[in-house]
Amino acid sequence: MNKQSWTHGLKLGARQLWRDLRAGELRLLMLSVALAVAALTAVGFLADRMQSGLWRDARQLLGGDAVVVSDQRTPDAFVRQAHAVGLQTNTNVSFPTMARAMKAPDSGTLDVNPPATRLVALKAVEPGYPLRGRLEIAGQPAATIPPEGEVWVDAALLEALKVQVGQMLGLGERSLRIAATSSPASPTGGAGFMAFAPRVMMNQADLASTGLVQPASRVSWRMAVAGSDAAVGQFLPWARVEVDKPEVRGVKVESLESGRPEMRQTLDRASQFLNLVALLAALLCAVAVALAARSFAERQLDACALLRVLGQSQRTLTLSYGLEFLGAGVVASVLGVLAGYAVHLGFVFLLAGLVEANLPSASWQPA
Repeated sequence: MNKQSWTHGLKLGARQLWRDLRAGELRLLMLSVALAVAALTAVGFLADRMQSGLWRDARQLLGGDAVVVSDQRTPDAFVRQAHAVGLQTNTNVSFPTMARAMKAPDSGTLDVNPPATRLVALKAVEPGYPLRGRLEIAGQPAATIPPEGEVWVDAALLEALKVQVGQMLGLGERSLRIAATSSPASPTGGAGFMAFAPRVMMNQADLASTGLVQPASRVSWRMAVAGSDAAVGQFLPWARVEVDKPEVRGVKVESLESGRPEMRQTLDRASQFLNLVALLAALLCAVAVALAARSFAERQLDACALLRVLGQSQRTLTLSYGLEFLGAGVVASVLGVLAGYAVHLGFVFLLAGLVEANLPSASWQPA
């Protein structure tokens, strides 16, 4: 097709687009496309926000972008490498132990009942914890970790030991004051049996004085790292190679993609469900657009035949109708994206009572 034919086809397509828009021939087709795009993007925007929220919450549950877990103090090589690539680090110590309710001083009456005890999941944290997420006590955000000499506990532990906030809790050789109850929304970093035991959080500065960490203790050192995706992407491959070395023992790397199957399965299932909803919306939209396009094409058969009789080539007609469909599709798609974004805001408002977390802002990828 020469330049003159291209120019003629483009002019013919522009005239047909303007004529059919004024005559209403394209209204049904454009309405179908706009509704299809609106339905698809509404589901897409909602799925995008919910998936981003799931990944954000998973990082908060992990306490960072990745965690180096070891049965001894975190090797210095991992700390140095994390700092070298620009990552923040924070180390906490967790292990199961027995907690006991301390008797309050009284007038000297003899109490023959032994103090109540309970198996707990103890976590000793240092300033800056957590790198991802936030700590909550009594349902309110906490600005810092427990002060020295104090602990935060789960409400279930208070009931099990028959103690109250303000009383003393025995941990090893120390008695620490119960300052507050921690919220389930706080990062735990635990899995398996440890996740079911009541949690006790203390300042890492108090850990040595308890005498709980002994050579045979089942202690886990968890060094969380956080930073940019590029920095994490540099650190994780190096850490996995380092862990596989024969001289490195008792060390593993946990991330959202590996090491935490319960998180990965939850994220995968949620993604599959949201993608299935988007796929069903796309199928319904395709049927609506196909029916509208067929109706429009049937009405254009006579006009197209007349143009061929008058000498228009098939290439020119293809170009003109292609331009007409392209222009109508772009306009309808833009309107559909705007409508879909507005509809997804309605979905978020309706889900406000079911989803307590604030969803992140939607990206433009669904559009």
